[in-house]
Amino acid sequence: MSKHTGGCQCGRVRFEVEADLSQTITCNCSRCGKLGSVLAFAPIDDFTLLSGEDALTEYRFNTGKIQHLFCADCGIESFARGEAPNGAKMAAINVRCIDGVDVFGLEPQQVDGKSF
Repeated sequence: MSKHTGGCQCGRVRFEVEADLSQTITCNCSRCGKLGSVLAFAPIDDFTLLSGEDALTEYRFNTGKIQHLFCADCGIESFARGEAPNGAKMAAINVRCIDGVDVFGLEPQQVDGKSF
């Protein structure tokens, strides 16, 4: 587990998170497949939104359980809020939005979200 900072393209949304980047996923669901997100997950208590709460726009689909949040200025979804299967509150971090991370050096697990 390491502490990371990141945010959206324009910089209005900034966050800090403690997350394990050796446990990332990619997903082929209707949203992730189009976004190309590489995701890491962290307990919500390990995630801090540093700035940009007022810039976030919410999108929910399918079961509505995940709060997809994107910057109203640049349109980037740098994180989402939701629940793990056990009910624990989680943050899903778009690793592409973490400062200084080479996503091509990661080996994400592929998840078949399309079949859920």
